[in-house]
Amino acid sequence: MNPRSFDLGFSTRELAPGQKPFDRTSMNAWEDLDFVEAVKATGRRKLVIAGLWTEVCVVLPALSALAQGYEVYVVTDASGGVSPQAHEHAVQRMVQAGAVPVTWVQVLLELQRDWARTETYGAVTDVVKEHGGAYGLGIVYAQAVIGAHAAG
Repeated sequence: MNPRSFDLGFSTRELAPGQKPFDRTSMNAWEDLDFVEAVKATGRRKLVIAGLWTEVCVVLPALSALAQGYEVYVVTDASGGVSPQAHEHAVQRMVQAGAVPVTWVQVLLELQRDWARTETYGAVTDVVKEHGGAYGLGIVYAQAVIGAHAAG
């Protein structure tokens, strides 16, 4: 398994050091017993899913998890398809089955919840400033005008 088979500018392993990758042959991660057991071991019933190919890597485990009663949130702008149409149809299929489409910024800010959470404020605003487009520029502006702890 090569985590740098294409260049994201970073290794996905850098984002979650110490996490065990699942080297599997099935296109549906939910068909891998070790993967499903790892999910179950978390005790969580809400899953946030993104993947390289929406119509394979995302839709298959999302549908399987939904069928087993999990709440599934699909990060649509952190996933892609072989074509825009393939991506959109996969998203539609998951939504029809009960998945909730979200964006990476929604997920990030729902986890942050409050700009007064100083332990994560700096890291979150750094991510948004670097990758958040106009919102990131808004934070840069707000911090320049209002002060270092402005949220944008």
